[in-house]
Amino acid sequence: MKGIIFNLLEEAVIEQFGDGVWEDLLAASGAGGVYTSLGSYPDAEAVALVGAASAALDQPAADVLRWFGMTMMPRFVDRYAALFAPHGNTREFLLALNTIIHPEVHKLYPGAVCPHFRYQSSEADRLTLGYNSPRRLCALAEGLILGAAAHYGEQVRVEQEACMHHGARACELAVRWVS
Repeated sequence: MKGIIFNLLEEAVIEQFGDGVWEDLLAASGAGGVYTSLGSYPDAEAVALVGAASAALDQPAADVLRWFGMTMMPRFVDRYAALFAPHGNTREFLLALNTIIHPEVHKLYPGAVCPHFRYQSSEADRLTLGYNSPRRLCALAEGLILGAAAHYGEQVRVEQEACMHHGARACELAVRWVS
């Protein structure tokens, strides 16, 4: 996993809970704790940090990942405003993930492993994203979707209609716009 993800997690934890909590998570997880944005680090370190946060907060790991996704999105917007500016709403942004956003991620962070999305839309207020990634971080994707909607001033609900954690081949994230 690219170091930028660890950097953003550290920022989010310190901002919401303080330096001491970040240090506690590093100690509890056994993670290295020194991450450069362009570096690559074992996925197991991220999993261990999420596990430590889950235990410390007495919350499911999926809730921790969802929180991280929501808090990570404004940081992405601050750092990479040019990736968000061309899109006028959440739907446009989500539909650009495979063709515009992730190719730009690969330019900035060579070797990054991005998820792949499939799209299905039969209703104006609904978009289903098929999420496929060997990391199986669908809860993080949910949080990022919620964070993107907040950025564009929209309100959405995200429901998982299928999940790799429950035996599905890919996750299905149904995004519904709330009026």
